[in-house]
Amino acid sequence: MHLAYPAVLAVLLFCTGLYGVLARRNAILVLMSVELMLNAVNLNLVAFDVWLRDTLHAGQALTLFTIAVAAAEIGIGLAVVLAVYRNRGTSDIDRLRDTAETDAAETLPDDAAHPGDPDTEDRTTAAAGKAKKAEATA
Repeated sequence: MHLAYPAVLAVLLFCTGLYGVLARRNAILVLMSVELMLNAVNLNLVAFDVWLRDTLHAGQALTLFTIAVAAAEIGIGLAVVLAVYRNRGTSDIDRLRDTAETDAAETLPDDAAHPGDPDTEDRTTAAAGKAKKAEATA
């Protein structure tokens, strides 16, 4: 058997998975694309193991470890996605990026220490609301 056939198939699988990771917005579909990429790597490992005629079958053994790691990754990934979906109501990745960004209302500037300024009261109210929301989701 020629090595080119499984290698080309693995490249096509990997590129399809890479496109899915870069283009998809749903977290479940991104996890499925990562699994597709791992399966392409597994195909390469087994193909090179057969092509090299390794007596220890190191490629096949490494493939079993990769499958075990992929199963653990998908289990933890699905648990995280379900927890985020319960808290946020969506699994859209673009909406989840907002959690990592800091908001200007979370930190008060130094000139906000003037108690008579109405702008200061709005900022402190917004900061208190954000703190309550953070406690509720924790």
